[in-house]
Amino acid sequence: MWIAENWKDYEVLDTSKGEKLERWGDYTLVRPDPQVIWDTPKTLRGWKRPNAHYHRSKRGGGEWEFFDLPEQWSIHYQKLGLTFQLKPFSFKHTGLFPEQATNWDWFSEKIKKAGRPIKVLNLFAYTGGATLAAAAAGASVTHVDASKGMVTWAKENARSSRLGDAPIRWIVDDCVKFVEREIRRGNHYDAIIMDPPSYGRGPKGEIWKIEEAIHPLIKLCAKLLSDKPLFFLVNSYTTGLAPAVLTYMLTTELAAFHGHVDSQEVGLPVSGNGLVLPCGASGRWEI
Repeated sequence: MWIAENWKDYEVLDTSKGEKLERWGDYTLVRPDPQVIWDTPKTLRGWKRPNAHYHRSKRGGGEWEFFDLPEQWSIHYQKLGLTFQLKPFSFKHTGLFPEQATNWDWFSEKIKKAGRPIKVLNLFAYTGGATLAAAAAGASVTHVDASKGMVTWAKENARSSRLGDAPIRWIVDDCVKFVEREIRRGNHYDAIIMDPPSYGRGPKGEIWKIEEAIHPLIKLCAKLLSDKPLFFLVNSYTTGLAPAVLTYMLTTELAAFHGHVDSQEVGLPVSGNGLVLPCGASGRWEI
């Protein structure tokens, strides 16, 4: 398992009964987590006095209960010099997936050691965590997301991280259609990152179901790789897409490049007990 253990401004304090208690900078949140199927004692004081609590509804979705939380605040990932603006919004999210820092660390080193200019394509790029990590390491990045609001948020994070003038192309588009157009244009990239949702809709109502769409997209993206690709990263938060499934798809579709694939669960350390909370999986292809 790859563990995001270099955070100072974020930590999972405890987990129990379908929820996790987290510290985001100066604030503690209680949010639901489907991986937390255990019923352990909630002894930490933070459980009783969080700054905000997201309550899941039995009918689906849920809502925030706020006690003492600003509309927006920031945290830092000191290892890479990044700053992220956070705010609670629909379906329990804050605008950042901290577990992805373990992937940021990995590909940042690869970009720095490449010894040549690296072009990165980041699909389903959300609020820009991977985009900024790649840019901070010296890459030029094309950031693609179907949500204009997410791209705007990512630009704000870039400015907060002093990367407002970095070579980043900000694209609001359906990721599959963008890749198809890039193939027709003859564009190529040295590295591809994708963090697809389990289910989603494009800007014109296009339906995305990861089980049906992920393999065709990997096949398409293979056509975008340069003659000397550096890495290909696929993230999954879908239970059915186990690490071995990611390995199978990447190995099959990138066989012509003669690289190596490793796929693992991704996790966050739980400071209250020394255990690790699983947070999906990642597949990494590299030369």
